Amino acid sequence: MCMLTVHSVEILEYPKLTITFDTHEQKIFDLSPYLEKGIFTELKDITYFKKVKAINGTIEWPNGQDFCPDTLYIKGMDV
Repeated sequence: MCMLTVHSVEILEYPKLTITFDTHEQKIFDLSPYLEKGIFTELKDITYFKKVKAINGTIEWPNGQDFCPDTLYIKGMDV
């Protein structure tokens, strides 16, 4: 179960996102390692990638790709 929640997400530069958590902490999350894996390959389309939204405490794309907020926090780089 995820303990943190995502407050907002912004595209920094493809394929990196700036994630703001409910704690007001920010992390930079690089999706490069995920772009060749399963459902995440769709994120290689930059137009589709830009459809990311902060929904239900995490980030999500229209076709259901998402990440646990804990993963975004732990694997994210400090801003």
